[in-house]
Amino acid sequence: MLTPLLWALLATFLLHDAQAASAAQWRDRSIYQVIIDRYALSNGSDPTLCNPSAQTWCGGTWNTLRDNLDYIQDAGFTAVWISPVQQNWQGERTPYGDAYHGYWIQDSTQLNEKFGSSDDLLALSKEIHQRDMYLMVDVVVNDVMALSTNPDYSIYMFKDASYYHTYCPVDYSNTTSEQLCWLGDTNVTLPDVDTTNPTVISQYGSWISELVHTYSIDGLRIDAAKHVDADFWPTFCGAEGASGIFCMGEVFGGLDVEDAAEWQGPLDSVLNYPMYTALTQAFQIPGPLNITALTETMSQGKQLYKDTTVLGNFLENQDLPRWASGSVDVQTLYNAMTFNFMTDGIPIVYYGQEQYFSGAGDPLNREPLWPSNYTKTDAYKFIQMLNQFRNYLVNSTASTSNPWTTAETQVLTASQYGIAIMKGDVITVLTNVGSPAQNNTHIAVATPYDRNTALTNILTCEQWVVGSQGYIDVQYTLGGQAVILHPSTILAANKSPVCSGLVQTSQGVDDDSTTLSNAALSVVRSNFRLTLWAVDSVVIAVVLSMALGWRWS
Repeated sequence: MLTPLLWALLATFLLHDAQAASAAQWRDRSIYQVIIDRYALSNGSDPTLCNPSAQTWCGGTWNTLRDNLDYIQDAGFTAVWISPVQQNWQGERTPYGDAYHGYWIQDSTQLNEKFGSSDDLLALSKEIHQRDMYLMVDVVVNDVMALSTNPDYSIYMFKDASYYHTYCPVDYSNTTSEQLCWLGDTNVTLPDVDTTNPTVISQYGSWISELVHTYSIDGLRIDAAKHVDADFWPTFCGAEGASGIFCMGEVFGGLDVEDAAEWQGPLDSVLNYPMYTALTQAFQIPGPLNITALTETMSQGKQLYKDTTVLGNFLENQDLPRWASGSVDVQTLYNAMTFNFMTDGIPIVYYGQEQYFSGAGDPLNREPLWPSNYTKTDAYKFIQMLNQFRNYLVNSTASTSNPWTTAETQVLTASQYGIAIMKGDVITVLTNVGSPAQNNTHIAVATPYDRNTALTNILTCEQWVVGSQGYIDVQYTLGGQAVILHPSTILAANKSPVCSGLVQTSQGVDDDSTTLSNAALSVVRSNFRLTLWAVDSVVIAVVLSMALGWRWS
Protein backbone atom coordinates (compact mmCIF):
# COMPACT_ATOMS: atom_id res chain seq x y z
CA MET A 1 0.00 0.00 0.00
CA LEU A 2 1.32 3.44 -0.94
CA THR A 3 2.08 5.87 1.87
CA PRO A 4 0.66 9.44 1.70
CA LEU A 5 4.13 10.71 0.76
CA LEU A 6 4.41 8.28 -2.14
CA TRP A 7 0.90 9.17 -3.29
CA ALA A 8 1.88 12.85 -3.27
CA LEU A 9 5.04 12.16 -5.27
CA LEU A 10 3.11 10.02 -7.74
CA ALA A 11 0.42 12.68 -8.12
CA THR A 12 3.07 15.33 -8.79
CA PHE A 13 4.71 13.15 -11.42
CA LEU A 14 1.43 12.34 -13.13
CA LEU A 15 0.34 15.97 -13.09
CA HIS A 16 3.54 17.06 -14.77
CA ASP A 17 3.48 14.19 -17.21
CA ALA A 18 -0.08 15.07 -18.18
CA GLN A 19 0.54 18.76 -18.70
CA ALA A 20 4.11 18.75 -20.07
CA ALA A 21 3.56 19.86 -23.65
CA SER A 22 5.82 18.71 -26.46
CA ALA A 23 6.89 20.63 -29.54
CA ALA A 24 4.28 18.68 -31.52
CA GLN A 25 1.55 19.92 -29.17
CA TRP A 26 2.80 23.51 -29.17
CA ARG A 27 2.73 23.45 -32.98
CA ASP A 28 -1.08 23.49 -32.77
CA ARG A 29 -1.26 26.55 -30.52
CA SER A 30 -1.43 30.30 -30.99
CA ILE A 31 0.12 32.55 -28.36
CA TYR A 32 -0.81 35.89 -26.81
CA GLN A 33 2.21 37.59 -25.20
CA VAL A 34 1.68 39.60 -22.02
CA ILE A 35 3.86 41.94 -19.98
CA ILE A 36 2.26 41.33 -16.59
CA ASP A 37 2.71 44.88 -15.30
CA ARG A 38 0.91 46.38 -18.30
CA TYR A 39 -2.01 44.02 -19.00
CA ALA A 40 -4.69 44.78 -16.38
CA LEU A 41 -5.28 46.73 -13.16
CA SER A 42 -7.15 45.70 -10.03
CA ASN A 43 -10.55 47.23 -9.36
CA GLY A 44 -10.34 50.72 -7.90
CA SER A 45 -6.91 51.52 -9.33
CA ASP A 46 -6.41 54.82 -11.14
CA PRO A 47 -6.21 53.93 -14.85
CA THR A 48 -4.59 57.25 -15.80
CA LEU A 49 -1.31 56.94 -13.92
CA CYS A 50 0.69 54.67 -16.24
CA ASN A 51 3.14 56.59 -18.41
CA PRO A 52 5.45 54.22 -20.33
CA SER A 53 8.13 56.93 -20.43
CA ALA A 54 8.36 56.84 -16.64
CA GLN A 55 9.75 53.28 -16.80
CA THR A 56 8.19 52.20 -13.53
CA TRP A 57 5.55 49.83 -12.23
CA CYS A 58 1.94 50.41 -13.23
CA GLY A 59 0.24 47.73 -11.16
CA GLY A 60 -0.50 44.67 -13.30
CA THR A 61 -0.30 41.35 -11.45
CA TRP A 62 -0.88 37.63 -11.97
CA ASN A 63 -4.30 38.08 -10.36
CA THR A 64 -5.35 40.88 -12.69
CA LEU A 65 -4.34 38.77 -15.68
CA ARG A 66 -6.35 35.86 -14.29
CA ASP A 67 -9.39 38.10 -13.88
CA ASN A 68 -9.16 39.25 -17.50
CA LEU A 69 -8.44 36.07 -19.44
CA ASP A 70 -11.75 36.24 -21.31
CA TYR A 71 -10.30 38.93 -23.58
CA ILE A 72 -7.51 36.56 -24.65
CA GLN A 73 -9.63 33.44 -24.93
CA ASP A 74 -12.40 35.21 -26.83
CA ALA A 75 -9.83 36.21 -29.45
CA GLY A 76 -9.21 32.51 -30.02
CA PHE A 77 -5.74 32.18 -28.50
CA THR A 78 -4.84 28.82 -27.02
CA ALA A 79 -1.75 29.82 -25.04
CA VAL A 80 -0.56 32.75 -22.91
CA TRP A 81 3.09 33.81 -22.66
CA ILE A 82 3.84 35.83 -19.52
CA SER A 83 6.91 37.87 -18.57
CA PRO A 84 9.49 36.31 -16.20
CA VAL A 85 8.29 35.25 -12.75
CA GLN A 86 11.77 35.34 -11.18
CA GLN A 87 12.62 37.86 -8.49
CA ASN A 88 13.88 41.10 -10.01
CA TRP A 89 16.29 43.79 -8.86
CA GLN A 90 15.44 44.89 -5.33
CA GLY A 91 17.81 47.83 -5.09
CA GLU A 92 17.64 51.50 -5.98
CA ARG A 93 16.07 52.82 -9.15
CA THR A 94 18.39 52.53 -12.13
CA PRO A 95 19.26 55.15 -14.78
CA TYR A 96 16.83 53.23 -17.03
CA GLY A 97 13.99 53.07 -14.55
CA ASP A 98 12.59 50.21 -12.50
CA ALA A 99 12.36 46.49 -13.24
CA TYR A 100 8.65 46.60 -14.16
CA HIS A 101 9.23 44.42 -17.25
CA GLY A 102 10.57 41.44 -15.30
CA TYR A 103 13.88 40.88 -17.12
CA TRP A 104 16.34 42.25 -14.51
CA ILE A 105 16.91 39.13 -12.46
CA GLN A 106 18.16 39.07 -8.89
CA ASP A 107 17.42 35.71 -7.24
CA SER A 108 15.78 33.15 -9.50
CA THR A 109 14.88 30.93 -6.56
CA GLN A 110 12.40 33.61 -5.42
CA LEU A 111 9.25 34.83 -7.17
CA ASN A 112 8.68 38.42 -8.25
CA GLU A 113 6.59 39.76 -5.37
CA LYS A 114 5.56 42.78 -7.46
CA PHE A 115 3.41 40.42 -9.52
CA GLY A 116 1.98 38.44 -6.61
CA SER A 117 2.45 35.41 -4.37
CA SER A 118 3.02 31.75 -5.07
CA ASP A 119 -0.69 31.15 -4.53
CA ASP A 120 -1.48 33.86 -7.09
CA LEU A 121 0.74 32.24 -9.72
CA LEU A 122 -0.79 28.83 -8.95
CA ALA A 123 -4.27 30.30 -9.37
CA LEU A 124 -3.32 31.86 -12.70
CA SER A 125 -1.90 28.58 -13.97
CA LYS A 126 -4.97 26.67 -12.82
CA GLU A 127 -7.34 29.10 -14.54
CA ILE A 128 -5.38 29.03 -17.79
CA HIS A 129 -5.46 25.24 -17.86
CA GLN A 130 -9.14 25.07 -16.98
CA ARG A 131 -9.70 27.03 -20.19
CA ASP A 132 -7.73 24.37 -22.11
CA MET A 133 -4.96 26.87 -22.76
CA TYR A 134 -1.21 26.49 -22.31
CA LEU A 135 1.02 28.59 -20.05
CA MET A 136 4.39 29.76 -21.40
CA VAL A 137 6.72 31.49 -18.95
CA ASP A 138 9.63 33.71 -19.97
CA VAL A 139 12.87 32.77 -18.20
CA VAL A 140 16.25 34.47 -17.94
CA VAL A 141 19.28 32.29 -17.24
CA ASN A 142 22.03 34.17 -19.08
CA ASP A 143 22.52 36.93 -16.57
CA VAL A 144 21.52 38.84 -13.46
CA MET A 145 21.29 42.60 -13.02
CA ALA A 146 23.61 45.03 -11.22
CA LEU A 147 24.64 48.69 -11.15
CA SER A 148 28.37 48.11 -11.41
CA THR A 149 30.95 45.72 -12.83
CA ASN A 150 31.84 44.61 -9.29
CA PRO A 151 28.49 43.71 -7.70
CA ASP A 152 27.66 42.04 -4.39
CA TYR A 153 27.08 38.48 -5.58
CA SER A 154 25.55 37.36 -2.28
CA ILE A 155 22.13 38.70 -3.35
CA TYR A 156 21.88 36.36 -6.35
CA MET A 157 21.05 32.69 -6.81
CA PHE A 158 24.74 32.01 -7.47
CA LYS A 159 26.46 33.82 -4.66
CA ASP A 160 30.11 33.81 -5.67
CA ALA A 161 31.97 35.59 -8.49
CA SER A 162 33.39 32.22 -9.64
CA TYR A 163 29.98 31.38 -11.10
CA TYR A 164 30.15 34.36 -13.48
CA HIS A 165 32.31 35.38 -16.39
CA THR A 166 34.76 38.22 -15.83
CA TYR A 167 33.41 41.55 -17.01
CA CYS A 168 33.92 42.52 -20.63
CA PRO A 169 31.70 44.50 -23.02
CA VAL A 170 30.05 42.45 -25.77
CA ASP A 171 31.46 42.51 -29.28
CA TYR A 172 28.37 41.56 -31.27
CA SER A 173 30.45 40.56 -34.28
CA ASN A 174 32.09 37.77 -32.27
CA THR A 175 30.14 34.70 -31.09
CA THR A 176 32.56 33.94 -28.26
CA SER A 177 32.23 37.49 -26.97
CA GLU A 178 28.44 37.26 -27.19
CA GLN A 179 28.51 34.23 -24.88
CA LEU A 180 31.22 35.25 -22.42
CA CYS A 181 30.82 39.00 -22.03
CA TRP A 182 28.18 41.05 -20.20
CA LEU A 183 25.07 42.47 -21.84
CA GLY A 184 23.87 45.90 -20.78
CA ASP A 185 26.26 48.79 -20.27
CA THR A 186 28.14 50.39 -17.38
CA ASN A 187 24.94 52.08 -16.10
CA VAL A 188 22.99 48.84 -15.82
CA THR A 189 25.26 45.82 -16.05
CA LEU A 190 24.08 42.25 -16.59
CA PRO A 191 26.67 39.94 -14.97
CA ASP A 192 26.98 36.91 -17.23
CA VAL A 193 26.38 33.52 -15.59
CA ASP A 194 28.90 30.79 -16.53
CA THR A 195 26.56 28.11 -17.88
CA THR A 196 29.46 25.71 -18.45
CA ASN A 197 30.03 25.47 -14.68
CA PRO A 198 28.79 22.06 -13.39
CA THR A 199 27.30 23.63 -10.26
CA VAL A 200 25.42 26.19 -12.34
CA ILE A 201 24.09 23.48 -14.65
CA SER A 202 22.98 21.34 -11.72
CA GLN A 203 21.34 24.12 -9.71
CA TYR A 204 19.63 25.64 -12.74
CA GLY A 205 18.29 22.17 -13.55
CA SER A 206 16.88 21.69 -10.06
CA TRP A 207 15.37 25.18 -10.08
CA ILE A 208 13.61 24.90 -13.44
CA SER A 209 12.35 21.40 -12.70
CA GLU A 210 10.76 22.59 -9.46
CA LEU A 211 9.32 25.73 -11.09
CA VAL A 212 7.74 23.78 -13.96
CA HIS A 213 6.31 21.08 -11.67
CA THR A 214 5.02 23.48 -9.04
CA TYR A 215 3.20 25.82 -11.44
CA SER A 216 2.33 23.33 -14.20
CA ILE A 217 4.17 25.33 -16.85
CA ASP A 218 3.76 24.03 -20.41
CA GLY A 219 6.51 25.90 -22.23
CA LEU A 220 9.41 28.27 -21.76
CA ARG A 221 10.46 31.29 -23.76
CA ILE A 222 14.21 31.70 -23.30
CA ASP A 223 15.54 35.25 -23.10
CA ALA A 224 18.90 36.00 -24.78
CA ALA A 225 19.29 32.34 -25.79
CA LYS A 226 22.26 32.83 -28.12
CA HIS A 227 24.28 34.43 -25.31
CA VAL A 228 24.34 31.11 -23.43
CA ASP A 229 26.64 28.20 -24.19
CA ALA A 230 24.80 26.01 -26.71
CA ASP A 231 25.62 22.80 -24.83
CA PHE A 232 23.72 24.07 -21.80
CA TRP A 233 20.31 24.03 -23.48
CA PRO A 234 19.86 20.25 -23.90
CA THR A 235 20.42 19.89 -20.14
CA PHE A 236 17.74 22.49 -19.44
CA CYS A 237 15.13 22.22 -22.21
CA GLY A 238 13.03 19.68 -24.07
CA ALA A 239 11.88 16.22 -23.14
CA GLU A 240 15.39 15.15 -22.08
CA GLY A 241 16.27 18.33 -20.19
CA ALA A 242 15.58 19.23 -16.57
CA SER A 243 12.45 21.21 -17.43
CA GLY A 244 10.98 18.41 -19.52
CA ILE A 245 9.07 20.88 -21.68
CA PHE A 246 9.15 22.84 -24.92
CA CYS A 247 11.55 25.79 -25.17
CA MET A 248 11.43 28.66 -27.67
CA GLY A 249 14.57 30.76 -27.66
CA GLU A 250 15.15 34.41 -28.44
CA VAL A 251 17.90 34.66 -31.06
CA PHE A 252 17.78 38.37 -31.77
CA GLY A 253 18.92 39.30 -35.26
CA GLY A 254 17.99 40.35 -38.79
CA LEU A 255 17.63 38.51 -42.08
CA ASP A 256 20.45 36.01 -41.38
CA VAL A 257 18.61 32.67 -41.29
CA GLU A 258 21.74 30.67 -40.59
CA ASP A 259 22.43 32.67 -37.41
CA ALA A 260 18.98 31.78 -36.05
CA ALA A 261 18.74 28.22 -37.41
CA GLU A 262 21.86 26.96 -35.67
CA TRP A 263 20.02 27.32 -32.34
CA GLN A 264 17.19 24.99 -33.31
CA GLY A 265 18.66 21.75 -32.12
CA PRO A 266 20.06 22.92 -28.82
CA LEU A 267 16.52 24.38 -28.43
CA ASP A 268 13.20 23.04 -29.68
CA SER A 269 12.39 26.31 -31.40
CA VAL A 270 13.44 29.91 -31.88
CA LEU A 271 11.59 33.14 -32.46
CA ASN A 272 11.73 33.69 -36.21
CA TYR A 273 13.54 37.05 -36.36
CA PRO A 274 14.61 36.58 -39.99
CA MET A 275 10.97 36.19 -41.04
CA TYR A 276 9.95 39.19 -38.92
CA THR A 277 12.59 41.27 -40.68
CA ALA A 278 11.47 40.01 -44.09
CA LEU A 279 7.83 40.84 -43.30
CA THR A 280 8.73 44.42 -42.39
CA GLN A 281 10.64 44.76 -45.66
CA ALA A 282 7.87 43.18 -47.71
CA PHE A 283 4.77 44.88 -46.28
CA GLN A 284 5.44 48.02 -44.25
CA ILE A 285 4.47 51.35 -45.82
CA PRO A 286 6.67 53.35 -46.13
CA GLY A 287 9.28 50.72 -46.88
CA PRO A 288 11.11 48.91 -49.69
CA LEU A 289 8.09 46.63 -50.35
CA ASN A 290 10.56 43.87 -51.05
CA ILE A 291 8.60 40.64 -51.53
CA THR A 292 11.82 38.94 -52.61
CA ALA A 293 13.14 39.23 -49.04
CA LEU A 294 10.14 37.18 -47.95
CA THR A 295 10.46 34.44 -50.55
CA GLU A 296 14.22 34.13 -50.04
CA THR A 297 13.82 33.89 -46.27
CA MET A 298 11.23 31.15 -46.72
CA SER A 299 13.51 29.25 -49.09
CA GLN A 300 16.53 29.50 -46.79
CA GLY A 301 14.41 28.52 -43.80
CA LYS A 302 13.37 25.26 -45.45
CA GLN A 303 17.01 24.41 -46.00
CA LEU A 304 18.47 25.47 -42.65
CA TYR A 305 15.89 25.00 -39.88
CA LYS A 306 15.28 21.55 -38.46
CA ASP A 307 11.52 22.19 -38.24
CA THR A 308 9.90 25.40 -39.50
CA THR A 309 6.50 24.33 -38.15
CA VAL A 310 7.40 25.10 -34.51
CA LEU A 311 9.13 28.45 -35.05
CA GLY A 312 7.63 31.51 -33.35
CA ASN A 313 5.98 33.92 -35.84
CA PHE A 314 5.57 37.51 -34.64
CA LEU A 315 5.29 41.14 -35.72
CA GLU A 316 5.93 42.84 -32.37
CA ASN A 317 7.43 42.22 -28.96
CA GLN A 318 8.82 44.11 -25.97
CA ASP A 319 12.16 44.73 -27.71
CA LEU A 320 10.86 45.95 -31.08
CA PRO A 321 8.96 48.97 -32.39
CA ARG A 322 5.23 48.44 -32.75
CA TRP A 323 4.12 47.64 -36.31
CA ALA A 324 1.98 50.78 -36.43
CA SER A 325 4.99 52.93 -35.54
CA GLY A 326 6.65 51.90 -38.80
CA SER A 327 3.70 51.42 -41.14
CA VAL A 328 0.96 53.98 -41.75
CA ASP A 329 -1.44 51.62 -43.54
CA VAL A 330 -3.63 49.18 -41.57
CA GLN A 331 -3.90 46.72 -44.45
CA THR A 332 -0.18 46.07 -44.14
CA LEU A 333 -0.81 44.85 -40.58
CA TYR A 334 -3.67 42.61 -41.67
CA ASN A 335 -1.70 41.08 -44.53
CA ALA A 336 1.41 40.46 -42.41
CA MET A 337 -0.66 38.97 -39.57
CA THR A 338 -2.40 36.68 -42.04
CA PHE A 339 0.97 35.41 -43.23
CA ASN A 340 2.00 34.54 -39.67
CA PHE A 341 -1.19 32.55 -39.05
CA MET A 342 -1.34 30.78 -42.42
CA THR A 343 2.29 29.72 -42.87
CA ASP A 344 4.56 27.30 -41.01
CA GLY A 345 5.06 28.10 -37.35
CA ILE A 346 3.30 29.17 -34.16
CA PRO A 347 1.60 32.58 -34.42
CA ILE A 348 2.35 35.01 -31.59
CA VAL A 349 0.57 38.32 -30.96
CA TYR A 350 2.07 40.84 -28.54
CA TYR A 351 -0.54 42.44 -26.29
CA GLY A 352 -1.87 45.70 -27.76
CA GLN A 353 -1.14 44.77 -31.36
CA GLU A 354 -4.87 44.22 -31.72
CA GLN A 355 -5.41 47.78 -30.40
CA TYR A 356 -3.12 49.36 -33.01
CA PHE A 357 -0.61 50.46 -30.35
CA SER A 358 2.20 52.46 -31.92
CA GLY A 359 5.03 52.77 -29.41
CA ALA A 360 8.23 53.31 -31.35
CA GLY A 361 10.50 51.23 -29.10
CA ASP A 362 11.53 50.55 -25.51
CA PRO A 363 9.94 51.88 -23.28
CA LEU A 364 7.14 53.32 -25.45
CA ASN A 365 6.27 49.88 -26.84
CA ARG A 366 5.25 48.72 -23.35
CA GLU A 367 2.01 50.66 -23.10
CA PRO A 368 -0.72 49.83 -20.58
CA LEU A 369 -3.56 47.89 -22.17
CA TRP A 370 -6.37 49.14 -19.92
CA PRO A 371 -6.85 52.58 -21.55
CA SER A 372 -8.16 50.64 -24.57
CA ASN A 373 -11.04 49.37 -22.41
CA TYR A 374 -10.30 46.03 -24.06
CA THR A 375 -12.31 47.16 -27.06
CA LYS A 376 -12.90 44.52 -29.71
CA THR A 377 -11.43 46.57 -32.52
CA ASP A 378 -11.41 45.58 -36.18
CA ALA A 379 -7.91 44.20 -35.63
CA TYR A 380 -9.15 42.15 -32.66
CA LYS A 381 -12.00 40.77 -34.78
CA PHE A 382 -9.58 40.04 -37.62
CA ILE A 383 -7.41 38.03 -35.22
CA GLN A 384 -10.53 36.23 -34.01
CA MET A 385 -11.20 35.09 -37.58
CA LEU A 386 -7.60 33.99 -38.10
CA ASN A 387 -7.59 32.04 -34.84
CA GLN A 388 -10.99 30.49 -35.49
CA PHE A 389 -9.91 29.25 -38.90
CA ARG A 390 -6.48 28.05 -37.78
CA ASN A 391 -8.01 26.25 -34.79
CA TYR A 392 -10.52 24.61 -37.13
CA LEU A 393 -7.68 23.46 -39.41
CA VAL A 394 -5.78 22.08 -36.42
CA ASN A 395 -8.74 20.21 -34.97
CA SER A 396 -10.18 18.88 -38.22
CA THR A 397 -6.87 17.44 -39.46
CA ALA A 398 -5.14 16.42 -36.21
CA SER A 399 -6.15 12.75 -36.46
CA THR A 400 -5.51 12.47 -40.19
CA SER A 401 -2.36 11.30 -41.92
CA ASN A 402 -1.71 14.89 -43.06
CA PRO A 403 -2.21 17.37 -40.21
CA TRP A 404 -2.43 20.93 -41.50
CA THR A 405 0.22 22.20 -39.09
CA THR A 406 2.89 19.84 -40.45
CA ALA A 407 2.17 20.54 -44.12
CA GLU A 408 5.03 22.46 -45.73
CA THR A 409 4.15 25.93 -47.00
CA GLN A 410 4.67 26.35 -50.74
CA VAL A 411 5.00 29.61 -52.68
CA LEU A 412 2.57 29.55 -55.61
CA THR A 413 3.57 32.91 -57.04
CA ALA A 414 5.22 36.17 -56.03
CA SER A 415 5.49 39.60 -57.59
CA GLN A 416 6.30 43.14 -56.53
CA TYR A 417 2.68 43.46 -55.37
CA GLY A 418 2.45 40.41 -53.16
CA ILE A 419 2.68 36.68 -52.66
CA ALA A 420 0.44 33.61 -52.82
CA ILE A 421 1.23 30.63 -50.59
CA MET A 422 -0.38 27.26 -50.04
CA LYS A 423 -0.27 25.18 -46.86
CA GLY A 424 -2.27 21.98 -46.93
CA ASP A 425 -5.34 22.78 -49.00
CA VAL A 426 -5.44 26.46 -47.99
CA ILE A 427 -4.38 29.19 -50.43
CA THR A 428 -3.45 32.58 -49.01
CA VAL A 429 -2.94 35.61 -51.24
CA LEU A 430 -1.31 38.66 -49.66
CA THR A 431 -0.42 42.08 -50.98
CA ASN A 432 1.59 45.15 -50.03
CA VAL A 433 -0.41 47.67 -52.11
CA GLY A 434 -2.09 49.10 -49.01
CA SER A 435 -5.61 50.42 -48.47
CA PRO A 436 -6.13 52.72 -51.50
CA ALA A 437 -7.87 51.26 -54.55
CA GLN A 438 -5.50 49.87 -57.15
CA ASN A 439 -7.57 49.55 -60.32
CA ASN A 440 -4.83 48.15 -62.54
CA THR A 441 -3.15 45.84 -60.03
CA HIS A 442 -3.86 42.14 -59.68
CA ILE A 443 -2.20 38.85 -58.74
CA ALA A 444 -2.88 35.81 -60.90
CA VAL A 445 -2.36 32.51 -59.08
CA ALA A 446 -2.08 29.04 -60.60
CA THR A 447 -3.75 26.64 -58.18
CA PRO A 448 -3.87 22.82 -58.13
CA TYR A 449 -7.66 22.96 -58.29
CA ASP A 450 -9.80 22.17 -61.33
CA ARG A 451 -11.74 24.82 -63.16
CA ASN A 452 -15.08 25.64 -61.53
CA THR A 453 -13.97 24.36 -58.12
CA ALA A 454 -15.87 26.28 -55.44
CA LEU A 455 -13.66 27.97 -52.84
CA THR A 456 -14.62 30.09 -49.85
CA ASN A 457 -12.80 33.25 -48.83
CA ILE A 458 -12.54 32.69 -45.09
CA LEU A 459 -12.23 36.40 -44.34
CA THR A 460 -15.50 37.33 -46.08
CA CYS A 461 -17.33 33.96 -46.30
CA GLU A 462 -17.98 34.64 -49.99
CA GLN A 463 -17.59 32.25 -52.87
CA TRP A 464 -14.75 32.11 -55.33
CA VAL A 465 -14.76 29.97 -58.45
CA VAL A 466 -11.52 28.66 -59.93
CA GLY A 467 -11.11 29.86 -63.50
CA SER A 468 -9.58 28.51 -66.66
CA GLN A 469 -6.51 26.25 -66.25
CA GLY A 470 -6.90 26.36 -62.48
CA TYR A 471 -6.19 30.08 -62.10
CA ILE A 472 -7.61 32.56 -59.64
CA ASP A 473 -7.15 36.28 -60.16
CA VAL A 474 -7.10 38.67 -57.21
CA GLN A 475 -7.79 42.30 -58.08
CA TYR A 476 -7.51 45.28 -55.75
CA THR A 477 -10.12 47.76 -56.92
CA LEU A 478 -11.22 48.09 -53.28
CA GLY A 479 -7.71 48.11 -51.83
CA GLY A 480 -5.21 45.52 -50.70
CA GLN A 481 -7.19 43.05 -48.63
CA ALA A 482 -5.80 39.66 -47.66
CA VAL A 483 -7.51 36.59 -49.13
CA ILE A 484 -7.67 33.08 -47.60
CA LEU A 485 -9.26 30.41 -49.79
CA HIS A 486 -10.36 26.92 -48.75
CA PRO A 487 -12.31 24.33 -50.76
CA SER A 488 -15.98 24.80 -49.93
CA THR A 489 -16.76 21.09 -50.02
CA ILE A 490 -14.22 20.43 -47.26
CA LEU A 491 -15.64 23.21 -45.09
CA ALA A 492 -19.12 21.78 -45.54
CA ALA A 493 -18.09 18.17 -44.99
CA ASN A 494 -16.30 19.04 -41.74
CA LYS A 495 -19.24 21.13 -40.54
CA SER A 496 -16.81 23.99 -40.08
CA PRO A 497 -17.70 26.68 -37.54
CA VAL A 498 -15.96 29.07 -39.92
CA CYS A 499 -18.49 30.75 -42.22
CA SER A 500 -21.14 28.40 -40.82
CA GLY A 501 -24.29 28.49 -42.95
CA LEU A 502 -22.63 30.64 -45.61
CA VAL A 503 -20.55 28.09 -47.50
CA GLN A 504 -21.60 27.45 -51.11
CA THR A 505 -20.38 24.16 -52.52
CA SER A 506 -21.54 24.64 -56.10
CA GLN A 507 -20.44 27.14 -58.72
CA GLY A 508 -22.21 30.44 -58.83
CA VAL A 509 -23.93 32.77 -56.41
CA ASP A 510 -26.96 31.82 -54.35
CA ASP A 511 -30.16 33.76 -54.94
CA ASP A 512 -30.03 34.94 -51.35
CA SER A 513 -26.54 36.38 -51.74
CA THR A 514 -26.63 40.14 -52.29
CA THR A 515 -22.95 41.05 -52.06
CA LEU A 516 -19.64 39.81 -53.30
CA SER A 517 -16.17 40.77 -52.17
CA ASN A 518 -14.09 42.81 -54.56
CA ALA A 519 -11.76 39.87 -55.10
CA ALA A 520 -14.62 37.40 -55.60
CA LEU A 521 -16.20 39.77 -58.09
CA SER A 522 -12.96 39.72 -60.05
CA VAL A 523 -13.27 35.95 -60.43
CA VAL A 524 -16.94 36.08 -61.40
CA ARG A 525 -16.24 38.93 -63.79
CA SER A 526 -13.34 36.99 -65.25
CA ASN A 527 -15.62 34.04 -65.99
CA PHE A 528 -18.31 36.43 -67.24
CA ARG A 529 -15.83 38.09 -69.59
CA LEU A 530 -14.91 34.70 -70.98
CA THR A 531 -18.61 33.98 -71.57
CA LEU A 532 -19.14 37.35 -73.23
CA TRP A 533 -16.10 36.77 -75.40
CA ALA A 534 -17.53 33.43 -76.55
CA VAL A 535 -20.97 34.95 -77.24
CA ASP A 536 -19.41 37.87 -79.07
CA SER A 537 -17.42 35.48 -81.23
CA VAL A 538 -20.56 33.64 -82.25
CA VAL A 539 -22.41 36.88 -83.00
CA ILE A 540 -19.50 38.19 -85.06
CA ALA A 541 -19.34 34.93 -87.00
CA VAL A 542 -23.07 35.06 -87.73
CA VAL A 543 -22.91 38.68 -88.85
CA LEU A 544 -19.93 38.00 -91.08
CA SER A 545 -21.69 35.00 -92.59
CA MET A 546 -24.76 37.09 -93.32
CA ALA A 547 -22.68 39.86 -94.83
CA LEU A 548 -20.68 37.48 -96.97
CA GLY A 549 -23.87 35.69 -97.94
CA TRP A 550 -25.39 38.96 -99.12
CA ARG A 551 -22.29 39.71 -101.09
CA TRP A 552 -22.19 36.34 -102.74
CA SER A 553 -25.89 36.33 -103.67
